[in-house]
Amino acid sequence: MENKETVLVTGGSGFIASHCIIQLAAAGYQVKATVRDLSRTNKLNQTLLNGLEKYEGKSDLSVDWQVTNLSSDEGWDEAMAGCDYVLHVASPIAMQLPKDEDEMVKPAVEGTLRVLKAASKAGVKRVVITSSVAAIMYGTDKQGVFNEEDWTDPKSKTTNVYAKSKTLAEQAAWDFMEKDTSGMELSTVLPAMVFGPILEEDFGVSVGAILDMMNGKYPIVPNWDMGVVDVRDVASLELLAMTKPEAAGKRFVCSAENMFMKDQNEYLSELFPESASKIPKRVAPNWLIKFLALFLPALKMIAEGLGKERSMDSSQARNLLGWNPRSAKEAVKSAAESAKEFGLITD
Repeated sequence: MENKETVLVTGGSGFIASHCIIQLAAAGYQVKATVRDLSRTNKLNQTLLNGLEKYEGKSDLSVDWQVTNLSSDEGWDEAMAGCDYVLHVASPIAMQLPKDEDEMVKPAVEGTLRVLKAASKAGVKRVVITSSVAAIMYGTDKQGVFNEEDWTDPKSKTTNVYAKSKTLAEQAAWDFMEKDTSGMELSTVLPAMVFGPILEEDFGVSVGAILDMMNGKYPIVPNWDMGVVDVRDVASLELLAMTKPEAAGKRFVCSAENMFMKDQNEYLSELFPESASKIPKRVAPNWLIKFLALFLPALKMIAEGLGKERSMDSSQARNLLGWNPRSAKEAVKSAAESAKEFGLITD
């Protein structure tokens, strides 16, 4: 079924964005997507087509690729032209957190505002921004359940740069909307750790953590409890937030359920007994992870949450929008199985 409405997906080559494009195409939308250059678009088209056939059972794909950059105004007006909706998924992300936080914070905030200004100018109906649960749970002593009412304190010394970038970018978006007079609407989706099937060798940061565990990169595992969600369910919530009238002006926590990293690894060992000997199951003491985080910035996000009971409440997405995510186990399993298919797990 063809849909006359057009959706722009920013950061079109990314893990979440790719699944958004697949679900939009399956639903019949006209899809435009941004990339920083056109060199990979032929490969991306094939990757997306493979995903569309495998996960949606369809083969009609046409993506209008647009060249843009979060740090430049160039190309955004053309990208937005004729669009009814925007899924702003693009955001600066690094496998290693930068030493200079402006490398991540500045493009996240300025890029978000650049997208919103161009969307408002183009008469877009609604923008859905992919934020993160990192925007609700850092820089606070609070424990227990976190929901859309909570905000990370970006000024806290314990708030890592990724959480700061996501928080300040989302806050800038809501501030922009208070002044915008175009009639455009905004919703934000806040995913937890995003697992689920990868579509190519270039994978999301969260899935990289599973690969590291399965490939024996670490001898121990942190005593860390994390919210988990399947990338396909992130994409489905993005589409619900885009289309449902009741989603306008709201944030949506996007987490299926919590899972301890040790439980994740034990489950992976059951699924892949041939890799079990390499997968760490010995839990590291909290003090060790906190000490290592002083030298390994990538551990800072984990260290800050050790010893705290924290869970994500996604009832607003479930009750208001009818979102029904897969289990954490299914998200982990599909991530590992797809990585195995691409030869990313060593024997």
